[in-house]
Amino acid sequence: MKKISLYAITALFLFSLQLKAQIVDQLIEEGDKYYSQFNNEKALEVFTKAEKIDPDNWEILWRLSRTFVDIGDRMPTSTDEQEDAQLATFQKALEYADKAIKQGPNQSATYLRRAIANGKIALFKGVFSVAGVVNSVRADVEKAIQLNSGGNFVQGVAHYVLARTHAKTSDKWKPARAILGLGWADNEVAIKEYKKAIELYPNYVMFYVDYAHSLIREDEYKTAREMLNKALTITDAHQDDEKRKAEAKQTLIDIKDE
Repeated sequence: MKKISLYAITALFLFSLQLKAQIVDQLIEEGDKYYSQFNNEKALEVFTKAEKIDPDNWEILWRLSRTFVDIGDRMPTSTDEQEDAQLATFQKALEYADKAIKQGPNQSATYLRRAIANGKIALFKGVFSVAGVVNSVRADVEKAIQLNSGGNFVQGVAHYVLARTHAKTSDKWKPARAILGLGWADNEVAIKEYKKAIELYPNYVMFYVDYAHSLIREDEYKTAREMLNKALTITDAHQDDEKRKAEAKQTLIDIKDE
């Protein structure tokens, strides 16, 4: 009888674990659906439910980091209070990315999400005021690329973030950057990384638009036009795509005589 009871308890325990995993998987799928619809608030609600069930699940944690970044990007910034709220949201994204790395230290997605959260904070505060954060962005995204997990989408975004980090940072005055330890930034490296991002995942508007801006800096107008026109043909897959397409149209007007 004792053996039977032990088997019954073990079977019940395994069943509960399996049920828990199924519920979490369903919540992740539901949250991803809301993400694809650009419904950040519903995605946050669903991923928060999943976190309560399985708080150490790195798949949930990095998605929460992504959601807070997306929410932060859409927040108003007209007043000091609103700006403070946006920064707090990006910092919340960073907290979840840190948790995700702790639970998934060998996963590219976790380091990528920390790089993106820190990148938002660096852009908010200004590159020169947070040089250490910029260096952390570079280190994390290079780690994500080195781990080479997550498939073409994760790796494509990782190469894009590395490209954008080089592009945004190299746009600053080089002697001042060098003093702060940011002399490594190079727009030519950015161009190479944008090309790699597009090769891996050719379905993101932002890849082409930002690639075009780096090409324009090198007076490569013909290829820049090709990239901007390509961006206009891609189906929207990110909440900023409509805005980035408007940017592409305006940039094409700006460089029409070049």
